[in-house]
Amino acid sequence: MSEIAKDQVLAFIRGRYPQAEISDSEDIFQLGFINSLFAMELVMFIEKTFAVTIPNDELRIDNFRTAKSMAELVDRLSPVPVEV
Repeated sequence: MSEIAKDQVLAFIRGRYPQAEISDSEDIFQLGFINSLFAMELVMFIEKTFAVTIPNDELRIDNFRTAKSMAELVDRLSPVPVEV
């Protein structure tokens, strides 16, 4: 899993909720940080930041529950691994 992708996703979430302490494995849906608008912003952020297209069959909640699961999604969709 790309540490860079995970860190960038976490930074994006923390930018929205600077008062929250969110780890890479916490379920942001369960914590109540996600509404439908922010979910779409996450999809757009991932597609734009990592130059990937998320196919409809990957738009599952489990792929967006944690920064770790989003980084794993980026890894699967990236033609080349996202690394330093």
